[in-house]
Amino acid sequence: MPYHLDEYLPELDVPGSAETTVMPSLPDGTRWARMAWLYGAVAVTVAGTVSAGHRPLVLSGDCTTALGVVAGLQRAGVDPTVVWFDAHGDLQSPETTSSGYLGGMPLRLLTGHRRDLIATALDLRPVAEADVVLADGRDLDPPEADQLRRSAIRHRPVGDVADAVGQLPDRPIYLHLDADVVDPVELPGLRFPAPGGPQLAEVADAVTAVLDTGRVAAVGVACTWDPGHGAAARLGPLVKEILRRLA
Repeated sequence: MPYHLDEYLPELDVPGSAETTVMPSLPDGTRWARMAWLYGAVAVTVAGTVSAGHRPLVLSGDCTTALGVVAGLQRAGVDPTVVWFDAHGDLQSPETTSSGYLGGMPLRLLTGHRRDLIATALDLRPVAEADVVLADGRDLDPPEADQLRRSAIRHRPVGDVADAVGQLPDRPIYLHLDADVVDPVELPGLRFPAPGGPQLAEVADAVTAVLDTGRVAAVGVACTWDPGHGAAARLGPLVKEILRRLA
């Protein structure tokens, strides 16, 4: 899904090739309306894939695509919990953001905030906060840190993810991996690098531990880097392993 929000990324550098590319013509309108159209197409594709007995891996340029992936799982009759690997909280809202960046909001929207923005258009049902694990989330703006303290989201270091997943309800999992969870020294060219993160090997161990539960219904990988820095090649072995375990 070669987009960042509603911006087409013809040069998006992804770790591997795709069997299906979601690239609909977007209508005029607000950014939210265009994203709803785009993620609606993602939801249709994911729902069809899951209904056919497969577990999809969705590659995109940002984290907001997760809204379409989860909506697609729900359309296929799957009620997922969420394990969200990210350097950031993605818990901003239009009321709290100082930058206005919509890509900083998807986890907040996924858990039911401001359904009028996009969830209603996608027929996306809220995921309960207690059904979410945020792995790492080391770079939080003050409103996000406050929101996280007041929420039931399980905020854990990457190394503690397996234990946190064991505390989730015994239901299918949507596994989300934003590449910027990895220390930017190891993954060059990240669009929003956050220094001091876990090593790629540690992230890979935690991701495979979640996959080893056998409960992962879909995986989303946010390729949040600029092309030409080699990040896709560095992440390639982990993506290949994810595909092997989803098959």
